[in-house]
Amino acid sequence: MAVSTAPTDRDPGSPAGSDLELQIAGMTCASCAMRIEKKLNKLEAVSATVNYATEKARVSVPAGYDPALLIAEVTKAGYTATLPPPPAPEIPAAQADGSAEGDGSARAGEDPELRGLRHRLTGSIALSVPVILLAMVPPLQFTDWQWASLTLAAPVVVWGAWPFHRAAWLNARHRTATMDTLVSLGTTAAFLWSLYALFLGTAGAPGMTDHFSLRPAHSGASDTIYLEVAAGVTTFILAGRFFEKRAKRRAGAALRSLLELGAKDVTLLADGIETRVGIAALRVGSEFVVRPGEKIATDGVVIAGTSAVDVSMMTGESVPVEVGMGDAVAGATVNAGGRLVVRATRVGTDTQLAQMATLVEEAQTGKAPVQRLADRVAGVFVPVVLGIAVLTLIGWLVAGATAVEAFTAAVAVLVIACPCALGLATPTALLVGTGRGAQLGVLIKGPEVLESTRRVDTVVLDKTGTVTVGAMSLVDVLPAAGEDAAEVLRLAGALEHASEHPIGRAVAAAAADRLGPLPDVQEFANLEGRGVRGRVEDRLVLVGRGSLVGGPDGPDGSDGPESTDRTGAGLVAARTEAERAGRTVVTVGWSGAVRGLLVLADRVRPTSAEAVAGLRRLGLTPVMLTGDNAVVARRIADEVGIGEVVAEVLPTDKAAVVARLQAEGRVVAMVGDGVNDAPALARADLGLAMGTGTDVAIEASDITLVRADLRSAVDAIRLSRRTLGTIKVNLFWAFAYNVAAIPVAAFGLLNPMLAGAAMALSSVFVVGNSLRLRRFRGTDR
Repeated sequence: MAVSTAPTDRDPGSPAGSDLELQIAGMTCASCAMRIEKKLNKLEAVSATVNYATEKARVSVPAGYDPALLIAEVTKAGYTATLPPPPAPEIPAAQADGSAEGDGSARAGEDPELRGLRHRLTGSIALSVPVILLAMVPPLQFTDWQWASLTLAAPVVVWGAWPFHRAAWLNARHRTATMDTLVSLGTTAAFLWSLYALFLGTAGAPGMTDHFSLRPAHSGASDTIYLEVAAGVTTFILAGRFFEKRAKRRAGAALRSLLELGAKDVTLLADGIETRVGIAALRVGSEFVVRPGEKIATDGVVIAGTSAVDVSMMTGESVPVEVGMGDAVAGATVNAGGRLVVRATRVGTDTQLAQMATLVEEAQTGKAPVQRLADRVAGVFVPVVLGIAVLTLIGWLVAGATAVEAFTAAVAVLVIACPCALGLATPTALLVGTGRGAQLGVLIKGPEVLESTRRVDTVVLDKTGTVTVGAMSLVDVLPAAGEDAAEVLRLAGALEHASEHPIGRAVAAAAADRLGPLPDVQEFANLEGRGVRGRVEDRLVLVGRGSLVGGPDGPDGSDGPESTDRTGAGLVAARTEAERAGRTVVTVGWSGAVRGLLVLADRVRPTSAEAVAGLRRLGLTPVMLTGDNAVVARRIADEVGIGEVVAEVLPTDKAAVVARLQAEGRVVAMVGDGVNDAPALARADLGLAMGTGTDVAIEASDITLVRADLRSAVDAIRLSRRTLGTIKVNLFWAFAYNVAAIPVAAFGLLNPMLAGAAMALSSVFVVGNSLRLRRFRGTDR
């Protein structure tokens, strides 16, 4: 199976070009991401999307555009940008077990930013806890305790909060403000106020006591210190940022594990000699050996050996798949049985694993429609909060409050506002949801797909290859009076050998298996939707629907009555009986007459009935769409529990059926796998392509189902809806928190230290809520 990458959405007016990805450093909140995005989009012919959670920018540029111009623009905004590093050189096989693996720290080193945050947080906790306890518990306040608090709090405010101060200074130089500005202003103001009270006021007098309150004190300015606020807010926000950063890494763990699945080396086979080399040495056409327990190095076809292959890391399917000569295998899957020799068909970025990773990463980088409002709010959030803080300070003073009360309320407004939760609401849920989907064999092409899954009320299922296995097998050969069954099968098999249709392949395979080598065919023609025609051993042979072979004015020039007479009542009855049994009947004829019937059957997938029931539980109405006759279609539909059937539909008419359902007011999802399904998949409101299908079908779809199991469609819709629901909960919490918390702080009902803790917890809640998607289970789990 091949997975095509989804095209990146871009402005229709943008010039044709390419997509670049930049890694952005220095972002601390959603306001940063919005600022960088605006800067890049101001460049001519550039369309950019910046994702705060993934810390990446996806930029559409004209062909030949210099990435240095993009990097320079990000640098001007006060951040840093780099192009992704090239793939690491492959480790030679001779070193695979040597020193390269001995250095564990080099191989799996921790994120330096996360490590730095942890050190800063640990030190701040150790220093700020005594400060907070002294301020909150008066019995602990010994003589000159306030000077001890200053000694402990100063390193926290200066060193612990340095990332906030540095970012705020850089933002100020660029005449902008972010969340770091709010934190830096709040903690610095609290610290400077405390210094004034200690050195110039009466707060430094021996024996001074203080009482902690959830609300501002009514004392004077000169005897009130806020060291616990300065140290506590710094520590709480450092803690929030640390847990947020760690959770974001966990959210992207599924994609990282997907990228790390591939084999690192391979045993090449050339002229009977096996050589262990790095994976980079593989080329299309290379033959390589896979021993039991080893990973298959790349996508290929088995040319020798049989085995069971564990495909769980690619499809989520727990049962190993039996493979033998001629079967396709995917890179990164594990050979669980015997020795295999495989010929490589795809290498590098063309492999199924690489394309899956690209598809998932593109989905994670995009933005869902529900994020647009949050982005607009985040873009103006910090200036608005600064304005509210100033108005709060002035309002309290005008109302006759003390300077302490006014100052406390203003600082609380600064530190409780949280644009981070707005910026994290959508991307973290996308990170986890799409990553979990990849583990289950469900590839969601973009965040906009999530909205479609919520609105869908009808699901159209292509029969062959979707509801059924799609692998027809010959059940019986029914010759006409005076004809030989073997001859009917031999000529039909020879003609169908040139066909790509599943029925044709089944007939050709059965003929070759039973009768050996088949004659060649000339003048082959595919008569779309009706059958095939060709010349075999100087006879014009027709295989297909009865109307093609024996109908009036057939393509061979025969007339209807003569052909009908040669069919015989026995064949008519046999055809009727076979069709009532849900089997497919193909007519074979030559020289203007029907010579026999071929009876074939396509097995219903064992899980299709369970899947249809699952779709109904999701509130969807299943409709089966097929080119088969109504009797066969009805039989299969009854078997799996589908009530509505549209049968005898030509391939070109499938999209028209979807359009007709949409005209009736339905929101339609389409599940298919063939080339002839591509127009319908594109026409549907939501297209789901079975991963065993064609590249064309996968390209036209919105969701790719890696497993050939209709239950994956149920999982895809469930997971998409769950992800969308998580995004909405996150956004509600982010908006509701700020709408409720800022007025509470402005009215002086909240101590600034507790405000800082609440702000930190809001981001942690949003990311933690998104991480719950990691526990999503498929219908077969």
